[in-house]
Amino acid sequence: MPYSLVINFVPRSPLLKTHLNGRNLHALFLDLVSSVDKDLGTQLHQQQSEKAFTLSPVQIKLNRKLMQWSYHRAIAAGTPCWWRITLLDDSLFGKLAHLWLNINRTEPWQLGSAQLDIVSILSNPQSQQPWANFISYTRLYEQALDGTDSQTSQQARKINFRFCTPTAFRKTQYDVSLPDRDLIFRSLLKRWNQYSEIPFEFTETIFEPIYPSFFDIRTKMVSDKRSKFIGCVGEMSFSILGDVNAQIIKQINTLADFSFYAGIGRKTPMGMGQVSRY
Repeated sequence: MPYSLVINFVPRSPLLKTHLNGRNLHALFLDLVSSVDKDLGTQLHQQQSEKAFTLSPVQIKLNRKLMQWSYHRAIAAGTPCWWRITLLDDSLFGKLAHLWLNINRTEPWQLGSAQLDIVSILSNPQSQQPWANFISYTRLYEQALDGTDSQTSQQARKINFRFCTPTAFRKTQYDVSLPDRDLIFRSLLKRWNQYSEIPFEFTETIFEPIYPSFFDIRTKMVSDKRSKFIGCVGEMSFSILGDVNAQIIKQINTLADFSFYAGIGRKTPMGMGQVSRY
């Protein structure tokens, strides 16, 4: 069952730009996991293939179109912050249930060299926090549109993505920051088939009817002392064209809905590839 958790926290000391990079956020997540299951924390740390989780950058405001991924100044001590974690593996949430239910609010957690206090962890949808949610893989598939309903047939053939943090893809040996149909949907299909109990059979016909119909994207850079990462942010739409089997339309919409939890592209455990469908 995919979960999207929102962690609300308050820093005890200023969060400098160096505290907010993807590596420190990744380390904080592993510390949270290791606090209740040390072996699981080690296992996730050593995982070289697709990660079973994604992480957002630290946020201080709610922007439904973009997340903030870089800061020009420190986040002051005492500032309410939030941070998003998604879990793709069914077993992960259960193994970490003790953490979510009994989070230690008396001892500080470490983000880089800064300390922070976790205030709450949200998993249910909130009117003021749309990034928290959960759903089963079966339900995600069942509720996906297939175009057979005349009232929703047009909606079923329109896929709108919003890249909320820089998003890029690996192609051969290099990163590509320009998204296309195959890069986006292959990324989603790979994660869906790895973690869901209802994998889709891969054939080229799944992607053939998908064509770009709108894009308003731009490149943005994420950098720290070790590396630079160039990705795209903005909006991109695809249309499903032609005489397409209802099951194929349903699978495409399932993958598009799944992007909310899985992210898209590279470095999703480091804050990149955060996506919403609108």
